[in-house]
Amino acid sequence: MTIPDWWQTTLLALAAYRVFRLLAEDVILDRPRAWLVGLSDWTAGQRTPASYREGLAEFITCPACAGFYVSLAWFGAFQLWEHGTVVVAVPFAISTAVIAVASVLSDD
Repeated sequence: MTIPDWWQTTLLALAAYRVFRLLAEDVILDRPRAWLVGLSDWTAGQRTPASYREGLAEFITCPACAGFYVSLAWFGAFQLWEHGTVVVAVPFAISTAVIAVASVLSDD
């Protein structure tokens, strides 16, 4: 087993955060996320449908829950292909930095 150094750990952590945020919060995946939790035909203001999977919805949006498994996937990938995983993690890490800088500089 290979333990990532501090720089690789930082890249993997930032990449894991970005992937978690993509899966849990980003608008681009709203429709697949709604389908997965049983809200694909639901609109705001209506009663919650019987098909709603509340536990799954909570899991997907929980950083301690889904975030752990996303991190575990990154770490597992690192164990299988160290260099390739770090290379793939870099754009995700840069994206996280862009989000952080934009939130600091934003007037909202």
